[in-house]
Amino acid sequence: MRVLNNHRALKLTILSVGLIAILGFLLKARLTHEPFDAEKWKNWTETESTMSMRWDMMNGLRNNYELVGKSKKEIIDLLGEPESKMPSEFRYFLGYSRHGINTGSFTIEFNKEDNVKDHYVWDG
Repeated sequence: MRVLNNHRALKLTILSVGLIAILGFLLKARLTHEPFDAEKWKNWTETESTMSMRWDMMNGLRNNYELVGKSKKEIIDLLGEPESKMPSEFRYFLGYSRHGINTGSFTIEFNKEDNVKDHYVWDG
């Protein structure tokens, strides 16, 4: 009985380590640590070699820039003109997400005073 329990424990340990390794690989493949570069972001054109450039910079942008509270002018100075612009929302196309054929966008929502109230990434 004790040998059977040890065998199950070993199988569970190997399975757990394998799942953690796979999850780590998938997250690393999807999340990059490319530093945000405002000039590259603003001047981006989608080509085969740059199709994921904005995706690759998203973590650098979100981790190093406090966007909430910024004015529309400050956002345009930082990111350039959005691909889609509504009175309460800017939307920036991100290109391919490195996750199959998904593309996405970065949406910035503004309050009544035209300051950023929220932002999020859509992947689909």
